[in-house]
Amino acid sequence: MDDGRVWSFEESLWTGDAEHYRELVDEECLMVLPQPPFVLSGEQAVAAVSDTPRWTKVAISERQVSRPQEGLIVVAYKVNAEREGTTPYEAHCTSTYRRLEHEVWRVVQHQQTPPLTVTP
Repeated sequence: MDDGRVWSFEESLWTGDAEHYRELVDEECLMVLPQPPFVLSGEQAVAAVSDTPRWTKVAISERQVSRPQEGLIVVAYKVNAEREGTTPYEAHCTSTYRRLEHEVWRVVQHQQTPPLTVTP
């Protein structure tokens, strides 16, 4: 998967509906998100997305792509996401994809770290 497709794939995970998410997230996926229950399996992540409005505007910056071995892609980036009626969201993220067959990829890991809030 070339870099352009990698970033289209990643952005679609933020904006796509639950069915799209279900197609791209592996059942064995593990996710760490900044809200309880914090650690989710693939099925739990799909269920959470089903109950959450999708982001309508997503900006991905600080993009890095690594291909540590054949059939494995790791991305790291900063995201700024918005949807109507909510506060904009910012986080640094990683995702790992594994290739199942030619041009068929699934997310096997995703993590989001929002900025730390420093209190005086």
